Amino acid sequence: MRLSTLFVPTLRDDPAEAEIASHRLLLRAGFIRQVTAGVYTTLPLGLRAMRKIEQVIREEMDAAGAQEIRMPILLPAESWKATGRWDLYGELMFRVTDRHEREMVLGPTQEEAITPLIDAEAPSYRDLPINLYQVEWKYRDEFRPRFGLLRGREFLMKDAYTFDRDEDGMRASYRNMYDAYIRIFDRLGADYVVVEAEPGQIGGGVNHEYMARAEVGEDRFVECENGDYLSDWKAATPMPPDAVEAGTSPLEVVDTPDASTIEAVSSLLGRRPGETLKTMMYDAGGRSLAVLVPGDREVEEAKLERVFFPTPIRRFEDADFAARGFRKGFVGPQGMGEDAVVLADHTVRGGSDWVAGANEADRHATGVNTPRDFRVDRWEDVVALRDGDRCPNCGGSLHVERGIVLGHIYQLGTHYSGPLGARFIDEDGSEKPYLMGSYGIGISRILAAAVEQFHDDAGLTLRKTFAPFHVDVVIANRDDDRVVQEAERVYAELQERGVAVVLDDREVAAGVKFNDADLIGYPVQVVVGKRGIDAGTVDLKLRATGERSSAPLSEATPAVVDLLERAP
Repeated sequence: MRLSTLFVPTLRDDPAEAEIASHRLLLRAGFIRQVTAGVYTTLPLGLRAMRKIEQVIREEMDAAGAQEIRMPILLPAESWKATGRWDLYGELMFRVTDRHEREMVLGPTQEEAITPLIDAEAPSYRDLPINLYQVEWKYRDEFRPRFGLLRGREFLMKDAYTFDRDEDGMRASYRNMYDAYIRIFDRLGADYVVVEAEPGQIGGGVNHEYMARAEVGEDRFVECENGDYLSDWKAATPMPPDAVEAGTSPLEVVDTPDASTIEAVSSLLGRRPGETLKTMMYDAGGRSLAVLVPGDREVEEAKLERVFFPTPIRRFEDADFAARGFRKGFVGPQGMGEDAVVLADHTVRGGSDWVAGANEADRHATGVNTPRDFRVDRWEDVVALRDGDRCPNCGGSLHVERGIVLGHIYQLGTHYSGPLGARFIDEDGSEKPYLMGSYGIGISRILAAAVEQFHDDAGLTLRKTFAPFHVDVVIANRDDDRVVQEAERVYAELQERGVAVVLDDREVAAGVKFNDADLIGYPVQVVVGKRGIDAGTVDLKLRATGERSSAPLSEATPAVVDLLERAP
């Protein structure tokens, strides 16, 4: 490919809207262009890079026994309402109405599409297991799309779905796909970890995330200092403190004027925040829910949503407090009515003689203890993990790291086949629901994560797996026929050897060509110039390391091929 005809609109300066390296460099290197917030046009270089990612994914999916299909983007609303995700996704979902007033959605994922398909076409146990996948665009109306391809409203995904007759089959299919993902990310050269995860709005039970290490990652994961625990931050379960005996202090109500926050109450009463009992109020499908955690801890709402899934959970708004008889800023668990659910995190077992709201304006209670003063309807792990918490396996220190989720796999069980009535006829003639698995990989997100991991001050240092072209042959002096002739020869010989090569034959200064070569990140650069021709050599550069060398003109092509083999 000649750069004089290739559409690669590089930028000299950093775009003002780009906050992180991948967004900045993908724009500058001419891989993408923004259409509107969270929506991008993929330009030729970006498309070539993503197709290389797709190729690796397709090869490993096919090797794992998955079969490729294509499902529509535009989906009817009925299945989403049946599974409860019409309400659960809420404003995150793009919704449309056709000319006949039928409600439809732009698919953020495809469980509601694939399940009715299999129900209609594979009614017998003899047809199982089934493993289908697709590569398709997905749509989510992110409240704050940002970071380029990392948080978009339109994004390219590979999603796969397995259907089995029993738990053993589902676990075997899951393991098969788990291993296929390992092979995919190993081949892509990503620096990643596999962590136990939180299923979120997909639902289900056992699930894992494949996370690329990245300082700018919006997602967090947890590692034990002893190396025996990895988990998504939202799903991480710290070792709870040792339970203590209930306190014996009497319950007393004290005045706390204008002290409606943990910090204000702690300061006023001379108590540490961890000695206060925070009562967070939520609506759980129309019912009041009181969630108790120590005052120095936070509720992880993803865990809370999982506990009550598919019942929607939302934090109380100001109007909810008065409407349901609660005093905002002064709510305590004592005297909570039977119409409310009281849920406590396990960390509450480690304290006693709590300070809690007195359910009166400007007043708190001290000496609050369970079960004397308040009940707990259920104990659940709902606390947000923090750096330094204890590992649930060995008690070692847990550390929070940042990453980018590249893939997420789930054991769904009957989470979708149940409400959608998707059943097969088993060997004994009985009808049973399918046991399902779901497996996603963000293709456009992988490209952005790769740039985050592989770049320097000059531009991209993409590995061969991602690089849209592997070799850039630079004509340093367009006005010298000898230079042009030799560059054309090397370019043609590399093409004959099947190398993905470009020839920079543009009518621009050599310095511009060198800067663009580094910006775009061709793994190997070949410079043919006057001085080299006079000396009978070409200059070579390995982009990832910056290593420079030269080779005789007559041996330029094999030297480039050898250098390319050494390129990461």
